[in-house]
This record gives sequence, structure tokens and C-alpha cells, in this order.
Amino acid sequence: MFTMSNVSPSGPPMAASPLTVAVLEIDTYAAGLGWDQPARLFALVDTAALRAQEPGLAAQLGIDDTSQTATLTPVEQEELPAGTALDEFLATIAWPDAVAGCAMTVERMMLPPSAEGSVPEGLTDAQLTKWVSEHPDRQEVRMTVAVLRDGARESAVRLREKDSPTEVLTGAGLVPGLAEALAATFES
Repeated sequence: MFTMSNVSPSGPPMAASPLTVAVLEIDTYAAGLGWDQPARLFALVDTAALRAQEPGLAAQLGIDDTSQTATLTPVEQEELPAGTALDEFLATIAWPDAVAGCAMTVERMMLPPSAEGSVPEGLTDAQLTKWVSEHPDRQEVRMTVAVLRDGARESAVRLREKDSPTEVLTGAGLVPGLAEALAATFES
């Protein structure tokens, strides 16, 4: 299990929302692991509640009453089962009430909008994946998406060719499909 210490001096601006801070912490953590990593799932827990309700776990994670931590603490979950489609895996998730939200990092190949018109029709998912992976304009991206139970969303997108903390794009609507899938894990 991994959790991140919150906001370093090189971290997000002080005015950033707790959800934005959590997304950028997870992006920084994933960047430290390098590229070509599997998808990773995180629970987002209220830091103050974690300290109050689970002081032993909070201490194990390095969170104490004197810590200057953000409102949300990302806690990495067990590795996703190999060979399971992401949507199928997310459909099996149910979070306990103590979890305020969740986040996921996923690496994908993307094409610029200018290449969309050249996609051959009638390709299977496997054929499309192969076609995109061989396209000269493909870009590798790491997407970090987080949602809260109350519906709040945040995303960070990092291009492999611009792998720098100053080049990370953030916004609530950058990866709507993954945000929807994560939000569905809170529906009963």
C-alpha cells in the first residue's frame, strides 16, 4: 500500500482544491515509477477522519496531528488483475463509506484530432489499437482521473514526449469516460 505525503514545495499552488492536489500527487507518484506501468487504482480518504478513526494506519502512512497534509489522502489499492478489461474490473468495485472518492492512473496511446479522419472503418478493438500504435502521429499519455462521492471530478494528463510536471494538463472534463466509470463505483 502506498500513500503520498501532501504538497511539496514544488507541488500544486496553495489555492488548488483538495481534489486537484490529490490528482497531482498521484500524477507525481506515477511519474516517479516511469512509463509502461499498469493501471493503478487509489482510494481517496478524508485525512482528518483517517487520523481520528484509524490512528495506527495513519501513523503507518506517516500522517500525524502535526502533518501539514491536504484534505484527501490517496491510498493505492492492490494491483489490478492482469488480463481483465478496465471497465469489467471497475464494475466489480464497491467502496466502503469511509472512502470519499477514488482515482486511477492509466497509460494510453492517443492520436491528435487531425488524424481522426484517417482511421479505417470497421476495425475491431484489437485492430484499432494496433493501427493507433503504428501511427506516426501517436502520442503516449498518462491520465490520472479522480472523482468524489459528491460528483466532483478532476483529471491530469501527461504526454510522454513532454514528461515534466510543468507540462501536466489539468481539468475536470479531460477524460470523461474514465471519470464516468469511476463515478459508477459509488452507485449502489
